Amino acid sequence: MTTVFIISAPSGSGKSTLVARLLARFPDLTFSVSYTSRPLRGAEANGKDYHFVSREEFERMLSRDEFLEWATVFGNYYGTHRGILESARAQGKDLVLDIDVQGARQLKSQIPEAVTVFILPPSRQVLEERLRARGEDSGEVIARRLRDAAEEIRNYEAYDYVLINRDLVQSDAVLSAIVCAGRVRRSRMEDQIHPILETFQV
Repeated sequence: MTTVFIISAPSGSGKSTLVARLLARFPDLTFSVSYTSRPLRGAEANGKDYHFVSREEFERMLSRDEFLEWATVFGNYYGTHRGILESARAQGKDLVLDIDVQGARQLKSQIPEAVTVFILPPSRQVLEERLRARGEDSGEVIARRLRDAAEEIRNYEAYDYVLINRDLVQSDAVLSAIVCAGRVRRSRMEDQIHPILETFQV
């Protein structure tokens, strides 16, 4: 049985770093690479960071109901293709998705048993410092990201776990513990529990 882990966070919270460390630690996890209609940036690679498609192609995929969830962010489409979940199930792997709040809400409605994690920065000030330190965005874009972060953070109650990323090593350990806990939930363990129970039958 494939366990789906949905991870959301405001931009600059350290989510990408934590997910990368998680995937390195658990080789039996597979990562869902989202589709987007936005152009490549910098050193991004097609198929690794995103599957980059045209706006027209994304809309054709939408019309064919190919996405588990999708959203429009800053005027660009983003979505999770149904095939990634089917592939994870076929390989017997668990699936990690790095998606925003609205995408997480859509996916949770379709996969109620999914484990959801929201990563928070310690404060607005720390988030702003991290965004500026990246050197990727203009002051105007950073201001917009901070406004968006305030909106996203208000949705924390919809998540199973909230991780405040104060320290990378500690946050890494906590996220790994969440994955381990998710894998031994009763609903996932049923097929292993019944054979054990049968050994106690007299």
